[in-house]
Amino acid sequence: MTNDQTLKEAIEAWLQQYRHNEKFYEGKVISLWEPIVGPMIAKETDHIFIRNKVMIVKLSSAALKFELEFAKKKLVKSINKQAGREVITDISFV
Repeated sequence: MTNDQTLKEAIEAWLQQYRHNEKFYEGKVISLWEPIVGPMIAKETDHIFIRNKVMIVKLSSAALKFELEFAKKKLVKSINKQAGREVITDISFV
């Protein structure tokens, strides 16, 4: 009998066992913000957090908030794809 398991599988099992899985993926999604939106938008981002599968992004530019509203669905899809699972269902720009 062997217990062959990849490191990824072992970490996921540990996260699931100790119920840290969602927080892990939420942190991953937050760290993906800059690579996905780019440095110019990231520079205008003051704070990001996730509550009830909604990513709340505080921006310093009202014009940018308005523009990003049009890209919201695409951003959600791209972020979840990069995370490898559905972590967020919506984004709220404040």
